[in-house]
This record gives sequence, structure tokens and C-alpha cells, in this order.
Amino acid sequence: MKRRDTRQRKQTLAGLKTTAGIDWMLGTLVRVIRSGKQALAAVMLDMGRMVAESVMLMEREEIAGPEYYPTDPAFRKWAHEAGSIYLGDQKVPVTRPRLRHIAQGEVTLQSYARLRNPGAFSEELLEKILRGVSAQKYADTVLDAAHAIGVSPTAISRKLIDLTAAKLKAFQERSLKDFPPFALFLDTIHRGGEAFVVALGVDVSGEKMALGFWQGSSENHEICEALFRDLEHRGLALARRILFVTDGGSGLIKALRARFGKKLVHQRCAIHKSRNLQRHLAKPYRAEAHRRLMTALEQTSYADAQRMLRELETWLRTKNESAAESLGEAFEELLTLHRVQVPTLLRKTLLSTNPIESMFSLVRHSERNIKRTRGSHMLQRWLGTVLLACEGRFRRVKGYAEIASVIARIEAEQTEPQPASTKKAA
Repeated sequence: MKRRDTRQRKQTLAGLKTTAGIDWMLGTLVRVIRSGKQALAAVMLDMGRMVAESVMLMEREEIAGPEYYPTDPAFRKWAHEAGSIYLGDQKVPVTRPRLRHIAQGEVTLQSYARLRNPGAFSEELLEKILRGVSAQKYADTVLDAAHAIGVSPTAISRKLIDLTAAKLKAFQERSLKDFPPFALFLDTIHRGGEAFVVALGVDVSGEKMALGFWQGSSENHEICEALFRDLEHRGLALARRILFVTDGGSGLIKALRARFGKKLVHQRCAIHKSRNLQRHLAKPYRAEAHRRLMTALEQTSYADAQRMLRELETWLRTKNESAAESLGEAFEELLTLHRVQVPTLLRKTLLSTNPIESMFSLVRHSERNIKRTRGSHMLQRWLGTVLLACEGRFRRVKGYAEIASVIARIEAEQTEPQPASTKKAA
């Protein structure tokens, strides 16, 4: 295996010497030794241009035949002219061969047409910007070759506006008819003084999808209801059997209760509730409150989890009445997953809004180089673009094989009379 690789490398070196000449090879060696990686990058760009020109010549000869033996007399080779192509994320000038047909006129070589497509450049540019490279510094990240053109900050900004506008349109207009929802995570991200209520869905097979967002001045129930109408307009079936996971925002809960009433299947985020409890408590008691809450919610049975939450409530009343009241207002909603018997592995995903919070962290990371917000449309362009990009990192939720049985239990529960709350009066 090693001998074969060695032979291939030697053959490649011999081909380079034949193509470029020994003097060019030696000059390249000297530049790389002196300047290091940057010189090598420039050499690779030059080699890419040479290969591209060779490919276009080969295509022309494949169509028209060699000089000494034309395969089709209707084609005429027509010298060369200046052109440009994209290599990676750079636009570079090339000398392109021309071909003419006696009846049809100028013939465009397919290789040249594809190499001129800036789509690959655009996607690579957007990917780099989302990773945190600012438009002002983008020109420094590409190869510093003499033939590189079209990478000024202004040109990059214009290109990004077009790219993100196209991504936003695709995000806001895509159909949701083929997405059968099992659970919806709802949360709000604040950007530029505005509130964006975002919905992240999990379908019946465990796959996640960013469903949509709606912008408002705050997280109120009108904005939440507008988001629901938008999702339904695009084909999402918001049935009562869907499990909703929220952080406890009053606007979201009001909108959900107004829409689904007592049949609402709502799980409160355990992490947010733990933070709320700790804010009411003195520092010496915060770790213990968090430990007791999470231990209760880790129980498999509803009865055990309920008993341990009552014990936590009793303990909180000895430390801070407000903390106990905070737990009491979300008591049953913290136990929704236990009530419908969601298995342990799947419950870990549904117990908090961590999946949508992770998505928000990518939004903040991608936008950290935006120094000035220029209106609502810019905020929406970037949010839609990043949410689409996040989907490429989504993984199927753990425990997805149990989703069908959980849905069956939820539907069975909703066909029965709603049980009275077992929570004792405070």
C-alpha cells in the first residue's frame, strides 16, 4: 500500500514538472520556503486556475476533435478570450477557449458555465460568516493572491444581504404539511430590543425542525397566537395531543390555555423553575433546592415524583414562602411527563427547553460580529438564516422509539374526564 502511494506521488510530481516546467517548480519551492503556508495557498490557487483552463480545453477538444482530425465539421475552434471563474470562495481571471457552431453561433462550454456559478462561493461565504468571521475581516481570510478579486467588505455585505434574504424567504414560506408534530418547544429570544417567539418541533419519528418565529415588542399572548396562526397557515396540525414544553412565560401559557383549555398537555421547564426557586432563596439553600427538585423529577413513577415535590414544597416554606408559592403554581405542570408515563430516556429531552436554548446559543454566536442593527428585516434575515443552518446539526431525540406509545397514552387520557387536581391548598 505504501509503495503504491509513493509511486502515485512521484507520478504527480512528474506531471507537475511536465505541465508547469522545472523552473516554475523550483521557484515555487523557494517561495514556499520563504513565506510558508500563505505562499503555498497562492500556489494552489494558481494550480487550480491552470487545471480549470486545461479542463475547458479538454471539453472543447472532446466536442470538436483535435486540430488534425475534427470530429464534427460544424464546430470551429475560435481562439481564446478573458473570463473569470470561482475557485473555492474566490473569483479569479482565466483565459477561456471559445467554440463556435456554423449555424448556432457561440457555444458555451459546460465546464466554464459551472465554474462560473457563484453558488458554491455564496454558500461557503455564508457558512464562514455564521462561524463568526466578520464581513470586514473576510478579505483577510481568503487567499492573498494577485489575481483574487471581488472580496471587498462592501461586496461581501451586499452578497450577505441577498443570501440571508433568500434563506429567510425559504424559512418563512416552506410547507409544514409533512411534519407530524409530537412535541413543540416554545421560547423567546430577545435581539435588538425586540422579542422573537420561536417554535422548535419534534415529529413522531423523533426528528427536530425549526418551525417558525414571530416578532413582537414582548412575549405576550397575541404574539404567541400570531405564531400559532402562521404555523397552521403553512400546514402544521396543532392538535390537542401535542406536548408543549415552555419556560413558564405568562404570554405563552395564556395563549396555549386559550387555545386548548383543560386538554392542554403542557410541561414546564425544570431548569427554569429551578432558577426561579433559587432567586427566592438565600445562597446557602440554593444548591439544596436544585438537588431536591431534580431528584424528584428523576423519579420514574408519578406518585414518587409527586411525593418528593411535596416534601420540597414543605422544606421551601421553612426557608421562603415565595419560593414555595413559585413551586406551587407550576406543581402539576412539572409532572406532566410523569403523568403520561414518558420513559426515562425520552423524558430527559422533554423535561426542559434545553433543545431550543442550544439553538439560541448558535444564534448569538453567529451574530456576535454584528455591530449595528439596521431594522427589523435585518434581525429576521439573520434569525431565519441561522435557524435553517441549525437544522443541519440536529439529531434525532433519544428514546424516539417510545414516542408512539406516549401519543397513545395522551390520546387515551384526553378521552377520559379530566381528573381533579390532587394538590392540597396552600
